[in-house]
Amino acid sequence: MLAAALGFLSLGPVNAEAVAERPAQAKVVVIPIRDQIAAPVLYIIRRGLKEAIEQEVDTVVFDMETPGGQVDVTFDILKAIEKFPGRTVTYVNREAISAGAFISAGTDEIYFAPGAVIGAAAPVMAGGAEIGETMKEKYVSYLRARMRAISEGKGYRGEVISAMIDLDSELKIGDEVIKEKGELLSLTAQEAMRAYGDPPQPLLGSGIAANLDELLDQLHGSGNYTMEMLEVTWSEKVAQYLTAITPVLMGIGLLALFIEFKTPGFGIFGISGIVLLGIVFLGQYVAGLSGHEPILFFMLGVALIGIELFFFPGIFVLALTGVVLMFGSLVWSMTDLWPGEPIPVSGDIFLRPVASVMIGVALAMVMFAAILRFLPRGGLWGSMVLDAVVGGEPVPARALAGGGTTQPGAASLIGESGTAATALFPSGQVEIGGRRYEARLAVGFAEKGTLVKVTGLSEFGLAVEVLS
Repeated sequence: MLAAALGFLSLGPVNAEAVAERPAQAKVVVIPIRDQIAAPVLYIIRRGLKEAIEQEVDTVVFDMETPGGQVDVTFDILKAIEKFPGRTVTYVNREAISAGAFISAGTDEIYFAPGAVIGAAAPVMAGGAEIGETMKEKYVSYLRARMRAISEGKGYRGEVISAMIDLDSELKIGDEVIKEKGELLSLTAQEAMRAYGDPPQPLLGSGIAANLDELLDQLHGSGNYTMEMLEVTWSEKVAQYLTAITPVLMGIGLLALFIEFKTPGFGIFGISGIVLLGIVFLGQYVAGLSGHEPILFFMLGVALIGIELFFFPGIFVLALTGVVLMFGSLVWSMTDLWPGEPIPVSGDIFLRPVASVMIGVALAMVMFAAILRFLPRGGLWGSMVLDAVVGGEPVPARALAGGGTTQPGAASLIGESGTAATALFPSGQVEIGGRRYEARLAVGFAEKGTLVKVTGLSEFGLAVEVLS
C-alpha cells in the first residue's frame, strides 16, 4: 500500500511538467468584411485591429464577402493591416471582387470557401462608369505597382492580382497561358489552388475550408485556439455613417453652446450642444479612431471656460486655455493613432481632423450671423436676446448702445439700481424702472430677485454688480 501510495505521489511532478510544456492557445479574432468597401468598413477594420493589438491576438482573419468599393478606402485598409504585428488571413467566404481582391493580397495568407470567387479588379468610376483611357492607364500602372509591392515574396500573387487589374496584360507561367489579353482574371477556389511552376506551388490560395471552424483547425490545430468574432451592431453602423456629417454636427453643436452661454439658466440649447458634440465623439469612438482621453480633455476645457465665466470674468487665460483644449480634443478624437506607436511628426495625419474642426467652427459662425441678421424679433428668438419688458415696450440690447428717441441711453442707466428679473449665470435679465434689460454680472452669479446696480455697458447689455 505504501509503495502504491509512493507511486501515486511520484506522478505529480510528471503531470505538472506536462501541463507546463503544453503550448498556450492561440488567440484569433475574426473581422467581417461585408458589402461595399467604404468608410464604415474601414472603421470596423481599424477598430478590430487596434483591439487585436491591445489584446495581443496572434491571428486576425478577415471574413470576406464583398463586390468591391472605393480605391482610397482600400489603400487605407491595407495600411491598417500592415500595422498588425501578427498573422493576417483572408477567408474568401463567397466573393472578393475588385477592392476585395486588393485587401486579400495585403494579408499573409488567402483561404477560400469551396464556391468562392476572387478577381475582376479593374478601376472604374464611383458610379461604375469607365475611366478615360489615359487616366485608366495611370491608375492601372499605379495599382499594379502597389500590388507587386505588397505581394513580394508571396509566390505568384503579384502577377495574379496584376492580371485581375489590367485588361491588356497576359498571365503566363512557363508554357501555360492562364489569362490572355483582352479579359480580366477571375478565379474560383479550385483555380486559385491549382499548382504551377517548378517546384509546383498554388497560383494564389493557401487552402480551401468549408467554414471558419475548419479554417482555424487548419491554421492552429483543433482545440489549440480561442476565437472571438468582432460584432458589428446596427447602432455602430448608424454611428459610423454619422462621421460623414461630423463638420455639420460640430458646427450646430458649437452654435447651440454659444447661444446657451448668452441666455439665462440652462436649457434646450445647452442640452442640444452637448448631445451633438457627444455624437461627434461617439461616432469617432465607434469608428475606432479615439479612446476616452479626448472626451476628458474636452470636459476639462468646458470646465475652464465655466470657471472663467462664472468666477473670474475678464482674465481670458482660463477661457483661452479651455478653448484650446476643446478644439484640440476634437482634432484628437478624429486622428488615427495606433496602440504602442509614437505619434507621427507628419502633419498629414492631422490635416483632415483640423479641416473638419475648422469647417465646424466656420459653420457655427455663419449660422450665428444668419440668426442675428435674418430671424425676426420676438417669440422664441426674442426671449433669447432678452428684449422682453415688464409694463412697457421691448428694449433690445442693441438699443442701449446708441440710446434712442424713446428709450433711455446707457449713460442714464449707469448707477441705477434694480432687481434680477431672472437668475444671472452670469448673464440674464434685470428689471430697472419697470423695464427689463439684458445684463451680465462681472463676478459670480445671482438668484432671481437679487438687488443689483448698473456699473457700465457691454456689447450684449448692461454690466451689473450685486448690491451688498
